[in-house]
Amino acid sequence: MQCTDCSNIPRLLEVIVTSLQEAREAELGGADRLELVRSLGCGGLTPSPELVQEIVASVSIPVRVMVRENASMSVSGPPEMRILRSYVETFAKLPVDGLVFGFIKGGALDLKTIRALLAAAPHLPVTFHRAFEHVEHPLATIEQLKEFPQIDRILTSGGSGSWRERKARLIEWQRAAAPQIKILVGAGLRTSIFADLRDEPGLSELHVGRAARVPRAVSGVVDRAQVAALKSALL
Repeated sequence: MQCTDCSNIPRLLEVIVTSLQEAREAELGGADRLELVRSLGCGGLTPSPELVQEIVASVSIPVRVMVRENASMSVSGPPEMRILRSYVETFAKLPVDGLVFGFIKGGALDLKTIRALLAAAPHLPVTFHRAFEHVEHPLATIEQLKEFPQIDRILTSGGSGSWRERKARLIEWQRAAAPQIKILVGAGLRTSIFADLRDEPGLSELHVGRAARVPRAVSGVVDRAQVAALKSALL
């Protein structure tokens, strides 16, 4: 069912950044929230606490921080888990808006890891990232994630297939996730989907990485004009 009047629905643009300069550029371009990572080419890994502290002191928009130490969607073992927990405890002492993480094992949630990291920062909200796209049963996974009050976002592009197929999944997943969790739509490079989502009140938050960069690649840098163009397309 389409929204008959979606003009007053708040639309939010989240931009991935890797440095203080990129954070400033994204804010100047009109970004509403930042996802801070390092090693964008690996899908985003944990940034240094020093960079996190520098950025949250320099921008006025919310910052969510990636917690991830390898390019997979799983934890390699106890040593890595200790590192992750230490990062979470450190970030919990900073004025961040929240964290970004997601861990799976064998196509299902790694509940032990998720519980341990949530417990290390019980006051922080969490975006469950694209690990969601690797679970075998998305709807059942959504129900599991809803059991954790801290998890308020799921970042996903809708899985594989055409945009029509992905959009249908996104709508289905948002209906299943509401009201506890909001689907944060990974837009990729197809900014045309912004306009296509204007009639979907439940899908009001979009997340971009390469689309906000010049050139539009992981090697590019966030550019305020690119961000402003994306923000304009979203409204």
